[in-house]
Amino acid sequence: MISTDLKGRTALVVGASRGIGLATAQAFAAVGADVVLTSRSQESADAAAAEIGGTAVGVGVHAVDEDGARRCIDDVLERFGGLDILVNNAGTNPAYGRMADQDHSRFAKTFDVNLWAPLLWSGLAAKAWMAEHGGAIVNTASIGGMVAENGIGVYNASKAALIHLTKQLAMELAPTIRVNAVAPGVVRTKLAEALWAEQEQSVAAATPLGRIGEPDDVASAILFLASDGARWITGETLVVDGGQLLGDVRAFVR
Repeated sequence: MISTDLKGRTALVVGASRGIGLATAQAFAAVGADVVLTSRSQESADAAAAEIGGTAVGVGVHAVDEDGARRCIDDVLERFGGLDILVNNAGTNPAYGRMADQDHSRFAKTFDVNLWAPLLWSGLAAKAWMAEHGGAIVNTASIGGMVAENGIGVYNASKAALIHLTKQLAMELAPTIRVNAVAPGVVRTKLAEALWAEQEQSVAAATPLGRIGEPDDVASAILFLASDGARWITGETLVVDGGQLLGDVRAFVR
Protein backbone atom coordinates (compact mmCIF):
# COMPACT_ATOMS: atom_id res chain seq x y z
CA MET A 1 0.00 0.00 0.00
CA ILE A 2 1.26 3.47 -0.90
CA SER A 3 1.53 5.81 2.10
CA THR A 4 0.65 9.50 2.20
CA ASP A 5 3.60 10.07 4.55
CA LEU A 6 5.25 13.33 3.46
CA LYS A 7 8.06 13.51 6.01
CA GLY A 8 11.08 15.23 4.53
CA ARG A 9 9.04 17.05 1.88
CA THR A 10 8.11 20.69 1.62
CA ALA A 11 4.70 21.95 0.49
CA LEU A 12 3.82 25.50 -0.52
CA VAL A 13 0.10 26.35 -0.42
CA VAL A 14 -0.80 29.61 -2.14
CA GLY A 15 -3.94 31.14 -0.62
CA ALA A 16 -4.12 29.27 2.67
CA SER A 17 -5.30 31.57 5.45
CA ARG A 18 -8.74 29.92 5.58
CA GLY A 19 -11.05 27.42 3.91
CA ILE A 20 -9.68 24.80 1.54
CA GLY A 21 -6.18 26.25 1.59
CA LEU A 22 -5.86 26.18 5.37
CA ALA A 23 -7.34 22.68 5.56
CA THR A 24 -4.84 21.54 2.94
CA ALA A 25 -1.89 23.05 4.78
CA GLN A 26 -3.10 21.32 7.96
CA ALA A 27 -3.44 18.00 6.12
CA PHE A 28 0.11 18.23 4.78
CA ALA A 29 1.50 19.11 8.19
CA ALA A 30 -0.38 16.19 9.77
CA VAL A 31 1.50 13.72 7.58
CA GLY A 32 4.90 15.22 8.26
CA ALA A 33 5.48 17.82 5.54
CA ASP A 34 7.11 21.18 6.16
CA VAL A 35 4.47 23.70 5.13
CA VAL A 36 4.73 27.24 3.82
CA LEU A 37 1.43 29.03 3.29
CA THR A 38 0.59 32.38 1.79
CA SER A 39 -2.07 35.01 2.28
CA ARG A 40 -2.46 38.56 1.04
CA SER A 41 -1.50 39.93 4.47
CA GLN A 42 1.38 38.87 6.67
CA GLU A 43 -0.90 39.01 9.69
CA SER A 44 -3.35 36.46 8.32
CA ALA A 45 -0.52 34.27 7.03
CA ASP A 46 1.14 34.27 10.46
CA ALA A 47 -2.17 33.46 12.16
CA ALA A 48 -2.74 30.48 9.88
CA ALA A 49 0.81 29.22 10.40
CA ALA A 50 0.39 29.53 14.17
CA GLU A 51 -2.83 27.53 13.97
CA ILE A 52 -0.96 24.72 12.19
CA GLY A 53 2.09 24.89 14.43
CA GLY A 54 5.26 22.87 14.01
CA THR A 55 7.50 24.14 11.22
CA ALA A 56 4.69 25.93 9.36
CA VAL A 57 5.65 29.35 7.99
CA GLY A 58 3.32 32.10 6.79
CA VAL A 59 4.23 34.51 4.00
CA GLY A 60 2.27 37.64 3.19
CA VAL A 61 2.16 37.97 -0.59
CA HIS A 62 -0.56 38.67 -3.15
CA ALA A 63 -0.94 35.69 -5.48
CA VAL A 64 -0.41 37.85 -8.58
CA ASP A 65 2.70 39.64 -7.28
CA GLU A 66 5.47 38.21 -9.44
CA ASP A 67 8.36 39.65 -7.43
CA GLY A 68 6.71 38.54 -4.19
CA ALA A 69 6.13 35.05 -5.54
CA ARG A 70 9.75 34.75 -6.60
CA ARG A 71 10.96 35.93 -3.19
CA CYS A 72 8.62 33.48 -1.47
CA ILE A 73 9.91 30.51 -3.45
CA ASP A 74 13.51 31.57 -2.91
CA ASP A 75 12.82 31.76 0.82
CA VAL A 76 11.25 28.28 0.79
CA LEU A 77 14.33 26.85 -0.88
CA GLU A 78 16.70 28.64 1.50
CA ARG A 79 14.73 27.64 4.60
CA PHE A 80 13.87 24.02 3.76
CA GLY A 81 16.26 23.09 0.95
CA GLY A 82 13.61 22.09 -1.58
CA LEU A 83 10.08 22.48 -2.87
CA ASP A 84 8.27 19.21 -3.51
CA ILE A 85 4.60 20.25 -3.63
CA LEU A 86 2.84 23.38 -4.85
CA VAL A 87 -0.88 23.95 -4.33
CA ASN A 88 -2.40 26.85 -6.27
CA ASN A 89 -5.48 27.61 -4.19
CA ALA A 90 -5.89 31.40 -4.30
CA GLY A 91 -9.19 32.41 -5.87
CA THR A 92 -11.60 35.30 -6.23
CA ASN A 93 -14.99 36.06 -7.71
CA PRO A 94 -15.81 39.79 -7.98
CA ALA A 95 -17.74 39.42 -11.25
CA TYR A 96 -21.34 38.48 -10.40
CA GLY A 97 -24.12 38.64 -12.97
CA ARG A 98 -24.41 38.03 -16.70
CA MET A 99 -21.11 37.74 -18.52
CA ALA A 100 -22.19 40.24 -21.16
CA ASP A 101 -22.69 42.84 -18.42
CA GLN A 102 -19.20 42.57 -16.90
CA ASP A 103 -16.56 45.27 -17.18
CA HIS A 104 -12.93 44.68 -17.98
CA SER A 105 -11.72 45.41 -14.46
CA ARG A 106 -13.74 42.64 -12.82
CA PHE A 107 -12.98 40.23 -15.67
CA ALA A 108 -9.26 40.93 -15.46
CA LYS A 109 -9.14 40.58 -11.67
CA THR A 110 -10.91 37.22 -11.84
CA PHE A 111 -8.60 35.82 -14.49
CA ASP A 112 -5.46 37.32 -12.92
CA VAL A 113 -6.04 35.55 -9.60
CA ASN A 114 -7.74 32.37 -10.82
CA LEU A 115 -5.62 31.67 -13.91
CA TRP A 116 -2.52 33.83 -14.17
CA ALA A 117 -1.46 33.23 -10.55
CA PRO A 118 -1.40 29.41 -10.89
CA LEU A 119 0.64 29.75 -14.08
CA LEU A 120 2.99 32.25 -12.42
CA TRP A 121 3.69 30.14 -9.33
CA SER A 122 3.93 26.90 -11.32
CA GLY A 123 6.47 28.38 -13.70
CA LEU A 124 8.58 29.81 -10.91
CA ALA A 125 8.49 26.57 -8.91
CA ALA A 126 9.44 24.53 -11.96
CA LYS A 127 12.38 26.75 -12.88
CA ALA A 128 13.65 27.15 -9.33
CA TRP A 129 13.51 23.49 -8.26
CA MET A 130 10.94 21.04 -9.63
CA ALA A 131 12.12 20.73 -13.22
CA GLU A 132 15.42 19.29 -12.00
CA HIS A 133 14.34 17.53 -8.81
CA GLY A 134 10.71 16.59 -9.48
CA GLY A 135 7.51 17.63 -7.78
CA ALA A 136 3.74 17.73 -7.77
CA ILE A 137 1.46 20.67 -8.50
CA VAL A 138 -2.24 20.71 -7.63
CA ASN A 139 -4.60 23.46 -8.80
CA THR A 140 -7.93 24.25 -7.16
CA ALA A 141 -10.48 24.48 -9.97
CA SER A 142 -14.27 24.04 -9.60
CA ILE A 143 -17.12 21.99 -11.01
CA GLY A 144 -18.28 25.39 -12.26
CA GLY A 145 -15.57 25.04 -14.89
CA MET A 146 -17.51 22.09 -16.33
CA VAL A 147 -21.02 23.56 -16.55
CA ALA A 148 -22.87 26.77 -17.36
CA GLU A 149 -24.41 28.51 -14.35
CA ASN A 150 -26.36 31.68 -13.78
CA GLY A 151 -24.54 34.62 -12.19
CA ILE A 152 -20.97 33.32 -11.97
CA GLY A 153 -20.07 32.88 -15.62
CA VAL A 154 -16.76 34.77 -15.48
CA TYR A 155 -15.61 32.77 -12.47
CA ASN A 156 -16.61 29.52 -14.15
CA ALA A 157 -14.84 30.52 -17.36
CA SER A 158 -11.65 31.13 -15.38
CA LYS A 159 -11.94 27.69 -13.77
CA ALA A 160 -12.59 26.04 -17.13
CA ALA A 161 -9.41 27.69 -18.36
CA LEU A 162 -7.58 26.45 -15.24
CA ILE A 163 -8.66 22.89 -16.00
CA HIS A 164 -7.16 23.23 -19.46
CA LEU A 165 -4.05 24.92 -18.06
CA THR A 166 -3.61 21.89 -15.81
CA LYS A 167 -3.58 19.59 -18.84
CA GLN A 168 -1.22 21.86 -20.77
CA LEU A 169 1.27 22.15 -17.92
CA ALA A 170 1.11 18.40 -17.31
CA MET A 171 2.36 17.88 -20.85
CA GLU A 172 4.92 20.69 -20.82
CA LEU A 173 6.43 19.83 -17.43
CA ALA A 174 6.47 16.03 -17.84
CA PRO A 175 8.06 13.74 -16.87
CA THR A 176 9.56 15.25 -13.73
CA ILE A 177 6.54 17.26 -12.55
CA ARG A 178 3.00 15.97 -12.16
CA VAL A 179 0.23 18.56 -12.53
CA ASN A 180 -3.35 17.83 -11.49
CA ALA A 181 -6.40 19.71 -10.24
CA VAL A 182 -9.37 19.27 -7.94
CA ALA A 183 -12.83 20.52 -8.85
CA PRO A 184 -14.84 21.13 -5.68
CA GLY A 185 -18.58 21.50 -5.62
CA VAL A 186 -20.37 23.70 -3.08
CA VAL A 187 -18.09 23.75 -0.04
CA ARG A 188 -18.50 25.56 3.26
CA THR A 189 -16.04 28.38 2.53
CA LYS A 190 -16.21 32.16 2.61
CA LEU A 191 -15.71 32.39 -1.15
CA ALA A 192 -18.68 30.08 -1.83
CA GLU A 193 -20.90 31.52 0.91
CA ALA A 194 -23.39 33.01 -1.55
CA LEU A 195 -24.05 29.50 -2.90
CA TRP A 196 -24.95 27.89 0.44
CA ALA A 197 -25.41 30.30 3.35
CA GLU A 198 -29.14 30.90 2.92
CA GLN A 199 -30.00 27.64 1.21
CA GLU A 200 -27.84 24.96 2.78
CA GLN A 201 -30.71 22.58 3.44
CA SER A 202 -31.95 22.65 -0.15
CA VAL A 203 -28.44 22.34 -1.59
CA ALA A 204 -27.74 19.40 0.73
CA ALA A 205 -31.04 17.76 -0.18
CA ALA A 206 -30.20 18.02 -3.88
CA THR A 207 -26.72 16.57 -3.40
CA PRO A 208 -26.52 12.77 -3.82
CA LEU A 209 -24.36 12.38 -0.72
CA GLY A 210 -26.73 14.51 1.33
CA ARG A 211 -24.62 17.47 2.44
CA ILE A 212 -22.50 20.34 1.21
CA GLY A 213 -18.76 19.88 1.28
CA GLU A 214 -16.30 20.75 4.01
CA PRO A 215 -12.78 22.08 3.38
CA ASP A 216 -11.34 18.82 4.72
CA ASP A 217 -13.14 16.87 1.97
CA VAL A 218 -11.18 18.77 -0.66
CA ALA A 219 -7.95 18.81 1.33
CA SER A 220 -7.97 15.00 1.43
CA ALA A 221 -8.19 14.87 -2.36
CA ILE A 222 -5.36 17.39 -2.75
CA LEU A 223 -3.23 15.38 -0.34
CA PHE A 224 -3.81 12.25 -2.42
CA LEU A 225 -2.87 13.96 -5.69
CA ALA A 226 0.29 15.37 -4.11
CA SER A 227 1.31 12.02 -2.62
CA ASP A 228 3.04 8.98 -4.08
CA GLY A 229 -0.36 7.31 -4.19
CA ALA A 230 -0.99 9.41 -7.32
CA ARG A 231 2.47 8.86 -8.78
CA TRP A 232 1.05 7.75 -12.16
CA ILE A 233 -1.62 10.44 -12.41
CA THR A 234 -1.06 13.71 -14.25
CA GLY A 235 -3.18 16.14 -16.24
CA GLU A 236 -6.35 15.06 -14.47
CA THR A 237 -9.07 16.97 -12.63
CA LEU A 238 -10.57 15.13 -9.67
CA VAL A 239 -14.18 16.13 -8.98
CA VAL A 240 -14.91 16.43 -5.25
CA ASP A 241 -18.56 17.39 -5.00
CA GLY A 242 -20.63 14.75 -3.25
CA GLY A 243 -22.21 13.98 -6.60
CA GLN A 244 -23.49 17.51 -7.31
CA LEU A 245 -22.28 17.44 -10.89
CA LEU A 246 -24.58 14.46 -11.53
CA GLY A 247 -27.64 16.61 -10.98
CA ASP A 248 -30.45 16.97 -8.44
CA VAL A 249 -30.91 13.66 -6.66
CA ARG A 250 -34.44 14.67 -5.65
CA ALA A 251 -35.52 13.93 -9.22
CA PHE A 252 -35.04 10.25 -8.45
CA VAL A 253 -37.75 8.41 -6.58
CA ARG A 254 -36.26 6.54 -3.60
